[in-house]
Amino acid sequence: MKSILITLLILFISSSKSTTKLFEIKKETTSISKIKTGAEQTHLYLSLLKNKRVAVLANQTSVIGKTHLVDSLQHLGVNIVKVFGPEHGFRGNASAGATVSDAIDKSTGIPIISLYGKKNKPSKDDLRDVDILIYDLQDVGVRYYTNINALARLMEACEENQKPLLIFDRPNPNGYLIDGPVLDMKYKSGIGMFPIPMAHGLTVGEFALMVNGEGWLKNKVKADIKIIPIANYAHDMRYVLPVSPSPNLNTEQSILLYPSLCMFEGVYINHGRGTYEPFTMLGSPAYKGIYDFNFTPTGIKGMAETPIFMDKVCYGIDLRDYDTELLRKRKQINFDWIRQLYKAHPNKEKFFDSKLSNQMNSIEIQIGRGDFRQQIIDDVPEATIRAGWEPELAAYKKMRLKYVLYP
Repeated sequence: MKSILITLLILFISSSKSTTKLFEIKKETTSISKIKTGAEQTHLYLSLLKNKRVAVLANQTSVIGKTHLVDSLQHLGVNIVKVFGPEHGFRGNASAGATVSDAIDKSTGIPIISLYGKKNKPSKDDLRDVDILIYDLQDVGVRYYTNINALARLMEACEENQKPLLIFDRPNPNGYLIDGPVLDMKYKSGIGMFPIPMAHGLTVGEFALMVNGEGWLKNKVKADIKIIPIANYAHDMRYVLPVSPSPNLNTEQSILLYPSLCMFEGVYINHGRGTYEPFTMLGSPAYKGIYDFNFTPTGIKGMAETPIFMDKVCYGIDLRDYDTELLRKRKQINFDWIRQLYKAHPNKEKFFDSKLSNQMNSIEIQIGRGDFRQQIIDDVPEATIRAGWEPELAAYKKMRLKYVLYP
């Protein structure tokens, strides 16, 4: 690794619990106002961009205060020649898994090149007129959230084309959590590319250090990265995101439940897609007469155009007011809900059959192991299930310590 810019000022502070929606959080964020993201600390990196042709991988979460990073940098005289857009697009308005096309940004006139469609990393031609790149995407600390995969591919492209990469670090809202099985690489996919657990407990800067340090890029190359760190941050701090990281993670509640609920994308259950409160409820028409709570998924442009059980009443579990502090205290992903819903399902042979719906992946892809499905079917105690993956998880936790930048 060539050079890593690290400035760490650690301030232990606390803040009260909030499940307020992301766009109504001014009061809640005042208690953590001393946390400064990498992007906010312009004095650490503007000199590195002077007289350079700059490309940025960014989306709607790439902000300095209330202003988008691209607009802020242009105002400061930085020459941004192009923007790369990840899943959900540069402005964050594309549905999960939807192809995103190249475009021209209406606000700035800068070309936008999609990295979620025909290609997933910049080409040699894309980088021919670029001197330095910036990565600034908000992550949520979970293996199947694709922003870390976009980072790894960008690192690979930078190394292949001998371009330096600046990584603007941001807090992990689930930074307290390191749990779940480490990915069995037999189940490597677009939502799981590296041998990390379901909840990895890293910021994107730390993840980049791990990718370089463990030789996970193609041919074990190491990208030339500089990390602009978060100031006054620790992993256990509660951090409410100022901007929704993606269309279906639109509340703090959904973000904190996401490590436990995204596994339901591998089963025949709706997890709130097709409502305006996704990842806060679970249900199916099959539970009529078993559960009282119900909701009806509909097609919502930019969120979920064709959700599972669309226009059908789903009965199940309401987690909109679930006390997420319980998750923080346990420091574990909650597997009780999938066990409970399997036991209650009247047609158990359909529960894990993702082919019956438009769900994205199998439970094996989501969990990252091949034995979880049968363990749930056989009602294996959770302690026994966890014991099966504990050696790999313990090894990961030890390895992780080599790359942490924050306590």
